[in-house]
Amino acid sequence: MKQIITPAARLEGTIRLPGDKSISHRYGILASIAEGTSTIHHYSTGADCQSTLGCMRAMGVKAERREDGALVIEGRGLDGLQAPAGDLDAGNSGSTIRMLSGVLAAQKFTSRIAGDESLARRPMDRIMKPLALMGAEIEAIDGRFPPLTIHGRKLKPMRYEPPMASAQVKTCVLMAGLHCEGDTTVVEKISTRDHTELALREFGAAIDFNGGIITVKGPARLKGRELSVPGDLSSAAFFLVAAMIVPGSKLMIQGVGLNPSRSALLDWLMAAGAKLRVMNLAEVSGELVGDLLVTGGDVKGGLISGATTAALIDEIPVLSVLGAVSRDGLVVKDARELRVKETDRIATVAENMQRMGVSIEVYDDGFRIPGKQKFRAAEVDSFGDHRIAMAFAVAALAADGDTTVDNAEAASVSFPEFYATLRQITA
Repeated sequence: MKQIITPAARLEGTIRLPGDKSISHRYGILASIAEGTSTIHHYSTGADCQSTLGCMRAMGVKAERREDGALVIEGRGLDGLQAPAGDLDAGNSGSTIRMLSGVLAAQKFTSRIAGDESLARRPMDRIMKPLALMGAEIEAIDGRFPPLTIHGRKLKPMRYEPPMASAQVKTCVLMAGLHCEGDTTVVEKISTRDHTELALREFGAAIDFNGGIITVKGPARLKGRELSVPGDLSSAAFFLVAAMIVPGSKLMIQGVGLNPSRSALLDWLMAAGAKLRVMNLAEVSGELVGDLLVTGGDVKGGLISGATTAALIDEIPVLSVLGAVSRDGLVVKDARELRVKETDRIATVAENMQRMGVSIEVYDDGFRIPGKQKFRAAEVDSFGDHRIAMAFAVAALAADGDTTVDNAEAASVSFPEFYATLRQITA
């Protein structure tokens, strides 16, 4: 599918975004292994989160949308999942396969979890190694690539220090730890987003987290809950950048998740010159939620490296767009993980930048984009990557003519309503 994006004179209006993808995955899995019924409001409409629900349904979980859009999940308890009749399909979702593997490793049955062609190229050794230390038996292509055949068995608790920062690895280990007799602890050198810890607490798990040491006591008895998912901050990033690069813009984004462990995005944008106000803060289902008001202004650009790179890894494609039009440009370092996302995002960012007439110098673990550049109208490609599709649709708003985004349907992986929302604020 192609989308033609017309340059915007300004952006204005008020929008509300789909539910946070990261939180939706976690709620979907935990509600499925809880006891009783959970009602989840604003569960993400993205394809990735539907893949998680599809896997749970394949193991006997009843999960249905009500007419008002709320998702109702009938939990089967910690030991109530059934052996699936065929392969579990994670689609394009690395979150699904990595988080769910911790649950599958502790079951009394063998399961095989696979995905699409893109997922098959994404390494899974980061979760396989800690699960093996807990006693799991997992087979993979070349020892690290999906499909994963997971022979469920009784696991033992452990204390684990991931060699690199990863919220998904932490979540996988904690999900496995729910099924163990005793304490499972993850020790983080660099703290990652704490959605899993907050979700486990909401579902009633015995969990302690402080100063990068997270301990869950198993076997857990999770209880069904009524929860509300805040708006997705990663999705908000596209609209925040859009308002920053289109002069005269004024945009309100309501009900956004503002978890402090993900504050790096807003901190970085404000350091880069964003005129941003946070309003109406409240706590909802254990998560901090608020409204964001952003207006166009002078953009300075900056550096993304070290721990900041880990915190902003998903937002780097759209921040590269901001960097190109900024005063000082953008340098990204320590981002080798971008090479093994849905696409090699360093390569796909560079390809589309060049198509739009923007200079970029590529490194093995990042890139440098000089500032004060202008986007030319062009035909760009998502290459099947949702974040690339949306990032360059944003770039097109500041181009000198209409831009065509090929394979634009990739955006539906996380944000099916993206183009309609973009049209709403550029009308």
